[in-house]
Amino acid sequence: MSTVPRRFVILLVPQHVVDRSGAAVEDSAVRSAVVEYTGRNGASGYPRYAGHGIVADVDPTTRTVEALLVDGSELDYGLTALVSEYVAG
Repeated sequence: MSTVPRRFVILLVPQHVVDRSGAAVEDSAVRSAVVEYTGRNGASGYPRYAGHGIVADVDPTTRTVEALLVDGSELDYGLTALVSEYVAG
């Protein structure tokens, strides 16, 4: 039985950012949020995470965002949601 990670960082990155000139993905994000596992699965069937206005269903194996709401709305065109590991600090 696999364990579900307690939290992730969701990064919203413009799709047009192809060459970041060596910058980290985090530096290219227009918004980021630490989301925590809610203890439930979303409509997609994957674990649901929420925090700071973002609700996301994340596949914990592939770290893929399967469903996403930002401030109650779907993600704007031109943005991609990426998952980053949460690092306390």
